[in-house]
Amino acid sequence: MKPAQKGSAHGEIPDMKNNKRTERSYSSKNILKALLFAFLSCLLLASCTDPVTRHKVLSTIFDGVPSLPPAGEMCNKYYQERVAAEAAGIEMIDTAGDVLENRGSSHKPYAEKKCRDCHSNDKNINAGLIAPKRELCGVCHTDFIKGHNVHGPVAVGDCLACHLPHNSQYPSLLKEDPDKICATCHQESRLAAAMHDRFLVKTISCGECHDPHAGNARYFLK
Repeated sequence: MKPAQKGSAHGEIPDMKNNKRTERSYSSKNILKALLFAFLSCLLLASCTDPVTRHKVLSTIFDGVPSLPPAGEMCNKYYQERVAAEAAGIEMIDTAGDVLENRGSSHKPYAEKKCRDCHSNDKNINAGLIAPKRELCGVCHTDFIKGHNVHGPVAVGDCLACHLPHNSQYPSLLKEDPDKICATCHQESRLAAAMHDRFLVKTISCGECHDPHAGNARYFLK
């Protein structure tokens, strides 16, 4: 009889080749995972034009990321960059991809760089705002709701349903053209459909007959 070869307790020789293949397989998978993670991270960072969002992504992925500078310093830096861009005739793009030049309206505190009128240094309270998001506009705008019937978004403080907080290419910081903005929500059939169709042909906007915020008459008629 042949003597049992040395190896395991049962006399079996460990399959070193298979072990090495398994180790290489695990190593390759880890490398692929790391490469995929790095690729996805680069894509995510490339899509973050907002420095605050970019910082959140970086600090989530990596350790030791420096903290952001004070909000006032960031505002001043942005203002200087914008002034320089305007002097050079360069269009600046905001986080939504909209051109900031030649817009129809601008929020006064933003235009005057009074960021503290709306923003706070404490990011843990009200998401960095001086008041809850749906109460913020009411801090300054206190006298525009006149009437017993209040438009739904106004009643719940959802001003951003129709308005942008900083700049707009349309008047009154509207998110859409005044002739089209009501249709973004109101898709229902009109009681006086024929009359409304004539108004559309003559480019008479809804706001010329209806108050967008509130009113005493039915349907917010002026």
